[in-house]
Amino acid sequence: MKEYHQYPMWDASLSLEERLDDLIARLTTEEKIRLIPTREAAVPRLGIPAYNVGGEAAHGVAWKGEATVFPQPLGLSSTWNTSLMREIGSVIGDEARAYHHRNPEVHGLTLWAPTVDLERDPRWGRTEEGYGEDPVLTGEMSAALVKGMQGNDPFYLKMVATLKHFFANNNEKDRLNCSSSIDPRNLREYYLKAFETPFVEGGALSMMTAYNSINGTPAIESPYVNDVVKGEWAMSGFIVCDGGDLSQTVNYHGYHTSHAESAAGALKAGVDCLTDEVDLVVSALEEALDRNLLEIVDLDRAIRNIFGVRMRLGQLDQSGQNPYASIPESVLCAPEHAKLSYRAAAESIVLLQNDGLLPLQPEVLQKISVIGPLADVVYTDWYSGTLPYRVSVLDGLRNRLPEADVTYVDGNDRIQLKTTNGQVITLGVEGTLVAIPEVSAPTAAEFEHQDWGWGSHTLRSVNNNRYVSLTEQGIYQANAPEIGGWFVKEVVRIDPLTDGSNTLRSWNGTPVGLSEYQGQSAVSPLRPQGEQTTATDTNPNDIGDSGHASQSPGNTQIPSAFNIDIVTSGIQQAVEAARSSQASVVVVGNSPYINGKEEIDRPSLLLPPSQVELVKAVCEANPNTVVVIMGSYPFALQELKGIARAIVYMTHAGQELGNALADVLLGHYAPAGRLNMTWYEDESQLPDMMDYDIIQNGMTYMYHEGPVQYAFGHGLTYSEFEYEAIRVSRSASGESTTTDQLKIEVEVHNKGERDSDEVVQIYGSSYTSRVKRAQKQLLAFRRVQVKAGTCVTISFEVPVQKLALWDVTRDRYCLETATWAILAGRSSTDIRQSADIEIEGETIPDRPLHLLTFAENYDACAGVLLDECLEGRSAVRAITPEEPLYREEQSSWIAFNHNAVQEVQGFEARVAAFGEEGRLEIRSGGLEGELLGVCEVSGPGGSVNGKDIKWTTVQCSLEASHKVNELYIVFKGGAALRHFRLL
Repeated sequence: MKEYHQYPMWDASLSLEERLDDLIARLTTEEKIRLIPTREAAVPRLGIPAYNVGGEAAHGVAWKGEATVFPQPLGLSSTWNTSLMREIGSVIGDEARAYHHRNPEVHGLTLWAPTVDLERDPRWGRTEEGYGEDPVLTGEMSAALVKGMQGNDPFYLKMVATLKHFFANNNEKDRLNCSSSIDPRNLREYYLKAFETPFVEGGALSMMTAYNSINGTPAIESPYVNDVVKGEWAMSGFIVCDGGDLSQTVNYHGYHTSHAESAAGALKAGVDCLTDEVDLVVSALEEALDRNLLEIVDLDRAIRNIFGVRMRLGQLDQSGQNPYASIPESVLCAPEHAKLSYRAAAESIVLLQNDGLLPLQPEVLQKISVIGPLADVVYTDWYSGTLPYRVSVLDGLRNRLPEADVTYVDGNDRIQLKTTNGQVITLGVEGTLVAIPEVSAPTAAEFEHQDWGWGSHTLRSVNNNRYVSLTEQGIYQANAPEIGGWFVKEVVRIDPLTDGSNTLRSWNGTPVGLSEYQGQSAVSPLRPQGEQTTATDTNPNDIGDSGHASQSPGNTQIPSAFNIDIVTSGIQQAVEAARSSQASVVVVGNSPYINGKEEIDRPSLLLPPSQVELVKAVCEANPNTVVVIMGSYPFALQELKGIARAIVYMTHAGQELGNALADVLLGHYAPAGRLNMTWYEDESQLPDMMDYDIIQNGMTYMYHEGPVQYAFGHGLTYSEFEYEAIRVSRSASGESTTTDQLKIEVEVHNKGERDSDEVVQIYGSSYTSRVKRAQKQLLAFRRVQVKAGTCVTISFEVPVQKLALWDVTRDRYCLETATWAILAGRSSTDIRQSADIEIEGETIPDRPLHLLTFAENYDACAGVLLDECLEGRSAVRAITPEEPLYREEQSSWIAFNHNAVQEVQGFEARVAAFGEEGRLEIRSGGLEGELLGVCEVSGPGGSVNGKDIKWTTVQCSLEASHKVNELYIVFKGGAALRHFRLL
């Protein structure tokens, strides 16, 4: 036995706290510092191995080699099946263990998944990574995944799930320096709710903070980490920051002037593990200790949290009791895992519309055409694992229809490129695109041209089936087997000119022309004479890929103009195939790497115009056409309204994608997937991307009042279901009314001739409330199988506390006395049964504005943002002209309703001037209501991040002619308000 094995930290028979106490007592300060980066150093004298925190597991273990790949998380959530999610989590845990056994110091067991960010806006570039727009669905599905990942042993952990990104992280533009403005009701009823369930019920033991700020404070220093996650929710694991965020707090947010200040701020705010360059983290922590910004006790607290998890993973343990230590490498890509991937794909498929065309009848199908740019591909995304194999839609239909004639047309044009000065583009050595005079060229290269819309195109060589991509040498070669990478160098921008020719730009916007390269005139992005061309040039928001410069081709020329000659029309070929078939399946959608991904929000909700044109042509040629939308997010499909008889939706990835879809189309599997996001009619229904106030801006199914294309929870089945005899009652727990349960029963009858799953959804709607409540809110759901012709009774128990709102007048949850409608249905709009129930709760009292009232606790607002107040809580200020949400015609105000104060004589407030002096106008009843008084706000101005905001207490007199039931505070100039009271 080694000497260190005798230390209490290695004795698994002791309590975890005793072992941690011993560990921390033996570590030196330098050793403690080197255990804070995500690449945690070894401590050989204590037997502590090096450990790598991190790695991805959004829908399977990623970035390590071949592993089982499941559908994208948005698709997994479309199953509405928590038991399935738990099984998937268990497979991810098994395969993570297999890689850990292979190389434990490289392949850690603390992986970054699931993404719990709520998807309030379908334009978000990372929509594929989340679970939808509803906090109950997201919370329960992610909690189930966490349970599967971490295992069910009372002490040992199979792996550790890291929830990300905490929180209000739904925009890619300016994500490294923007701030999300979140008022207390949105915070408590929506954004935090999704994270609460996987922590409190799922037992998640790690979390990643987001890049953005929340109310002016970078998420890496958010007070909600300590106050809520570690405090209210009692999460006992450790917190990690997102990649590079330690330095970005200085370099992008400008929140600190040194990395030492950033490191100290993060650890004191509850972050335990820092994801950045190891040397930078170490030097920052050393400086923070030297400057007394941190104390050793701060390091001890972080190490206790980190090693509390590492010990439960089985490290520093000689007992042999860890049940997960023996999971063999042979579990990787096991056959039973592939079957689960198939099941996940099949259950995720959503039948959006169907006029009876589906299911197709395989016994009579002699010829079917499979059409579209996504019909014979299985795309992965940035966080996908390496597929052990892939089954495309074409493969799946051919597998299931071995006797039929299954023809395939991708629908893309075949083109040739020519310069306007008489040269043709052909392929040189290693697929290099070179220009040769047309008179001497044996033949021009032919490319499959795919138009992804909004200026993004890809070209794939017909000769070698490789995508044209920008190489490290700064030239274009047809050498990429697929589209992908952090920088998507397969994208070519094509800009039409008035004379019919086109200019080309590279993925990052650099003009393309001809340069001399190895004695040839090669197609290359061009720079001014003397500059280098690099295939990995970055923009200020790019992280995660170091990049490096390469020697550019010489003799730079001006950008060239190119003519695009169509050799073969993709649509014409598609139409011919569709006309000669009994049925057609046309597959369209997006690439997870183009026009919407990490760092890039979507330019539109629409399908690419070229794909819409293809769908219309195929549907016209053959009315028996099924449209398959394969995408990472919701689409606006108004242009297909009345065109397609059947539309099916599924997300990308998953090795069994094609087999699952084929079984649905052919009736071997009855679809029952449901949408987890609202599919809006068009972008005009959406507010500014930076408007996070879903209550006031009418976002998600809960608050949107206009028409939609497909509702949250929507999804058709092949069998007709009827709901009958809903029964609702309230059972008392005996402890307090807040722990009571609603008992809900509903009978579900499968009236069809097929066995089918059904997703039973329970919503609640309050008839009355002091505040604006959701029109409906999801309370519970369950996916069940119902045999054809049978009826089942589905029972739910819903904590009555789920009906509570966040009472801003008292800073706590409140269950109001009210009548509620409990609704059972097939979607948020397809309600089949309802029952009313009287909820006995409390009545929110009138506001005592003579007591200290925080400005953030307003009832209504316009034209304001919440910003940081270094004295605690958040300040409210007007939106400035430089900020995204600014509207020139809009006033800036907050309102406080239902006030108890009878007489007012004065106004006392804690104020500051943000950038410039200003004033607060105090009014009664509205913006044009009686002016009660004016409070001047003066001061040094400046910025919160610069720490030069001066908060002062001011008073002004008020005169009111009647009782002030509704108090309005109007912001002018740079006036900011933390709290106030009426005198």
